[in-house]
Amino acid sequence: MIRIIQKPTDTPDDNSTGMVAAELTRMKAPWRYLDLACIDPFARDIRGELIWVCGMRQDQASFELLNILAMENRVVNAPDAIATCASKARTTGLLLKADVTTPDTLFTSSRSAAASFIERHGTVVYKPLYGYDGNGIFPLTSAEDLPAPPYYLQEYIENDRDYRVFVIDGEAVGAIERRSDGFAHNIHQGGSGRAVSISPEMAEIAGAAACAIGIDYCGVDLLMHEGNYTVLEVNGTPNWHCMGVPIPRFVAQYLVEQERDSRGR
Repeated sequence: MIRIIQKPTDTPDDNSTGMVAAELTRMKAPWRYLDLACIDPFARDIRGELIWVCGMRQDQASFELLNILAMENRVVNAPDAIATCASKARTTGLLLKADVTTPDTLFTSSRSAAASFIERHGTVVYKPLYGYDGNGIFPLTSAEDLPAPPYYLQEYIENDRDYRVFVIDGEAVGAIERRSDGFAHNIHQGGSGRAVSISPEMAEIAGAAACAIGIDYCGVDLLMHEGNYTVLEVNGTPNWHCMGVPIPRFVAQYLVEQERDSRGR
């Protein structure tokens, strides 16, 4: 049985969970929705199953419930991987450890250190430590514009587009180019996307980023910088807007394979 935790931000017009569930039904794979708020994790009545986390609320209770379920079930994506992607600082640390190219970044509670970083780069990008869909991200050129600490700051790389590469089991399977008239190209911030071919360079760095995080599938956001790609961030519960390939089918196939493998252990 495949248990599905539904993405809280799904809407009738943008239903990531439903797309994959429909593919599972087409494949005649048994599945059922799982509501984290309605389970007793200590009852141990869910064991030896595959649990797919299409999305979740970023709160302590949800993460702890997932951690307990992961003790006796195969969870995709694993709670640790989702938590890592939710933390931009932890993501950056793992990317750097794996020698995956990412913009020069500072994480600090020191306003003076942040001011020095801004002075060195001229323009930097402030990002909330925990955030999604491009919310709360903005460029700044002065420490006077800093919000309250801690500060997660990246060098600003001039660009007119970015890329989202969808990775499953370390393999890049789809990509889009995102553009907008403003600073952020995220589709939830008004950007538009179009499917593009995956170059070998995109596939290599996106796959390396996913492996650095240790995640089953993800969306890796890239920028072109001085002729090479650099990783902006890794999304552990990604959407697949504008992809030219059937991502829901690919995800469903992966879930079925993983569920079969978990039963064979």
